[in-house]
Amino acid sequence: MQRKSFAGMECNIARSVEEVGDGWSLMILRNALLGAKRFQDFASQLDVPPTTLARRLSSLTARGFFERRVYAMHPAREEYELTAKGLDFLPVLLSLAAWGGRWLSPDGVPLELVHAETGAAIRPSLVDASTGKELVAGQVGVQPGPGASPALRRALKHQRPVFGACSAISTISTISTIATCETERGAQ
Repeated sequence: MQRKSFAGMECNIARSVEEVGDGWSLMILRNALLGAKRFQDFASQLDVPPTTLARRLSSLTARGFFERRVYAMHPAREEYELTAKGLDFLPVLLSLAAWGGRWLSPDGVPLELVHAETGAAIRPSLVDASTGKELVAGQVGVQPGPGASPALRRALKHQRPVFGACSAISTISTISTIATCETERGAQ
């Protein structure tokens, strides 16, 4: 059974999940950000079936995370060079690593994040680029952006849902329902 696409939903999180795809894609991007470039690099570093690796690399390339670059002519060999879009994914992976370290590593993190030059431990956090303040649950709201549909604008006309606030669950459910309806309406 194929899962439903999130691509048409009016939600940056849903669209981002659709764009990246799955866990293997995250691991491929992680390893690329750590220096892997060639198919054999990914294959030796990840315990992934070759057909799965080939499909994920092809998909990530088609979606603009990688560009293929020829590094040998005889035989023809290509490597995968991260694009600006691929490099921009680093904060997402660092946030996942920090979250996993906090919640999924009761005996301590298997790998520590450190400053590349000094070796000093780092703690990734998400901050507002305008104020420098850390973004935490209960302090980040959403409102319709320039690409919002009229239905989403109507749904949020008198409210500003806040991530991590108790009322956010029902509002996000409403947004999801609207996005689903809009997607289905567009498919007809």
